[in-house]
Formats: sequence, C-alpha cells, structure tokens
Amino acid sequence: MNEEQVAAGERRKLVRSATGPSLEEINGTVAVAPKDAGFLKSLLSFSGPGALVAVGYMDPGNWVTSIGGGQQFGYLLLSVILISSLVAMLLQYMSAKLGIVTGMDLAQATRAHTGRRLGIALWIATELAIMATDVAEVIGAAIALHLLFGLSLIVGVCLTVFDVLVLLLLMRIGFRKVEAIVATLIVTIVAVFVYEVALASPDMGAVAAGFVPSVQILHHEELILALGIVGATVMPHNLYLHSAIVQSRAYDRTTEDGRAHAVRFATWDSNIQLGAAFFVNCLLLLLGGALFYGKSADLSTFGALYDALGDPQLAGAVASPVLSTLFAVALLASGQNSTITGTLTGQVVMEGFIHMKIPLWMRRVVTRLLAVIPVVICTIVFNGSEVALEQVLVYSQVFLCVALPISMAPLVYFTSSKKIMGERFANKPWVAAAGWLSTIVLTVLNMELIWSLVQDFL
Repeated sequence: MNEEQVAAGERRKLVRSATGPSLEEINGTVAVAPKDAGFLKSLLSFSGPGALVAVGYMDPGNWVTSIGGGQQFGYLLLSVILISSLVAMLLQYMSAKLGIVTGMDLAQATRAHTGRRLGIALWIATELAIMATDVAEVIGAAIALHLLFGLSLIVGVCLTVFDVLVLLLLMRIGFRKVEAIVATLIVTIVAVFVYEVALASPDMGAVAAGFVPSVQILHHEELILALGIVGATVMPHNLYLHSAIVQSRAYDRTTEDGRAHAVRFATWDSNIQLGAAFFVNCLLLLLGGALFYGKSADLSTFGALYDALGDPQLAGAVASPVLSTLFAVALLASGQNSTITGTLTGQVVMEGFIHMKIPLWMRRVVTRLLAVIPVVICTIVFNGSEVALEQVLVYSQVFLCVALPISMAPLVYFTSSKKIMGERFANKPWVAAAGWLSTIVLTVLNMELIWSLVQDFL
C-alpha cells in the first residue's frame, strides 16, 4: 500500500468520525469555474472565504492595539505587524489545505485524534477565544454607536445583541452574497484609512525603518502591545473558520488534481485578502504614529481619538469633523463585519469538538449574550468608562494570543503528516519548520507575558 492510499484511508477514518460535512448548509453550494478556465476567472470563483477570514484581522481589537502602538511607540511595532501577517498567511494556507484535502475542518480533525475529555477541554478553550473576539466586536460597535449617535455605552452594548437579526437575514440571501457584502465593507475600511493616512503624511523614512525588528520590542510595555497585535492579527478562530468555509466551493473532491486546483486558488484568495488586512493594520499604526506620537494628550480611547481627529491643535491641518465621522463609520463597519465570522466559527467548533448542532439563531444569541454580559458588568462597575472598556478590549486580544498555540500545534501537525495529507499535499519540510518555529516562539513569548502580568499583579 503506497502513501497516498494510506492517506486516503486515514482521511476516510477522519470523515467517519465526524457527524457530517463542515457547515453542512453551505458545503459545496458555490459553483467554481472549470479547471481549464483562465486564472482570473478561477480566482474570482474561489474568492470570498479569504474575505471572511480577513475581517478577523482588522476588527476593533486590531484598531486599539495598532493605533495605540503608533501613538505610544511611533513606527517601532510595524515589524510586529509584518511578521504577524506572514505567519497568518502561512497558517491560513495550512488551514485551507486541511479543509480541502481531508474534507474536514480543524475542529473535526482535532476531535478525531483526541479523546472525549480532551476534546471538551479544547472546545472550552476555543469557545473562550471566540468570546474574547466577540467582546472586542461588542465594545467596538458600542463605542462607534456612541460616537455617531450619542448613545450611552450601556445602550450601545445592549443594541449589539440584535445584530443576530442582521446575520440571519444575510444567511437567507445566499453565502456568495454574504461574501460580497463583507468584501465591500473591507474596501470601505481601506478607503477611509488610505485617505486619513494620506492627509497625515507620515515620515516614509521612519516608516521603512519600522519594518526592521528591534530588541526594544522585548521591553515590558512594548511586549504587551506587541503580543496584543499578534493576538489581534493571528486569530485562532480563523484557523477553524477557514478550514470550513473553503469547503463551500463545489470543487472536484474525487481527484488529487481537483483538490490541488482548489488549494492553489484558495491560497491566492487568502493571501490577497490577508495582504489587504496587513495594509489596514499598517495604516492604523501609521495614523497613530503620524498624528499623535509624542503628543502629551491622552489618546488612549476611541473617543479621544475621534475628538483628536477633529481638533486642529492635535491633528494639525488635517483635522476635520468629516475625518472623525469617517473614523467612527469604519469602526462600526469593522465590528459588524466580524460578527458574521464569530457566529460561523462558533458553529464549526461546537459541531466539530462535541458533535452538537443547534439552530444558527440560538448559536448567535448564546454567543453574543456570553460576550455582552461581561461587557455590561464592566460598563456598570466602571460607570460607563470608555477607558476601562478599551482596557478590557486590549486584554481580550492578549488572551487570543495566549490561546493561539492550542490551535496552531494541531494544524501544523495534521498538515505536515503524510498519513493524513498524502505525499502531494503534506507540508514541505521548510513549511513545517516555519510552522513549528512560529508555534514555539509564540508559546515562549506567551509564557513571558503571563509571568510579567503575574509579577505586576503581585
């Protein structure tokens, strides 16, 4: 029996252990161009999943960490955004490949190789990571509603519960249309920040120097923000999501060439969209650095930044009410965009790890309530303090970074295994080495972060 036959047998074993196809309601529902179609036509037919993944890399958690990094340390942390984005591209490539080649998402594959107790433990850890993501979305959307319409933060937080209705409506009009709406919102966010950064006129020489890593990043304050950026950029829930939604395409699942064709264009889609997310995160840090680095004013909250963008004394000649409003609109779009992916990921991990299926509306309500409750408590305890809420948001991103190795290690292991992936699709040695190196480095940095936080607490 050759390696490909062994791999095929292993894949059949994995599939039998699952309760059914990943995201069954959309699995294989989106038609793709024939294999002999041109590159652009094929790319367009496979484009979409990358956009849903990319929104997680430009959610409100990224905003507060990237803008805060620019305001506090100038362009120093641009190198962290670059490295994080490259790691994200590598991991999302592995995630898409796992889903396409095995026909299973990361949660299903992990559960097939673990016992019931470990599967439940991993499910809980992943659900907490999803909750941390949802906390960022709730806070970002609530602050945006406050800035745009003057609503109190407690009212804004409560209103975010009703975005479940938006998601259910979008799912009814078809998954391809959902992808198009998300892509449109991404373009809107990019356009807003290109305009704002262009007006800010950052020092391009200093920007270029910021992409070179510095040992200064390892200092405590810089490390906290750097890990927050990593946690906001390389997001564990996206590894589960991507391995599921790439299977929405009706590619040829019966032949190696068909799967290889799907892997190729899914990778192109992912890298293009993650390139856009990298660009947005750089723009966020450039905005904070160009306008506010070295300024004595407190710009630690979205509200303060919103006000500063309209204050000529802080933002200079570029300040205007239009600039502030565009910032708030982009923040609201970002929070709502990420809502879709959080719900889908919750469905993936629940079905994959514990084989439990519940209606989508119930999943959305439960997920959002679990995120809203702690935010409401914090809002009440701190008397609606935006500063306190954004501190919660920052630490939610740090938690995501801590949870990341739990998702990374199984992904790298599965996609490097010839028994599971086959000779043709298993990671090349250098790809596997890069994946394991990223996992080890992040784990070590996370341990350093936890130790630093414990020392500060004591």
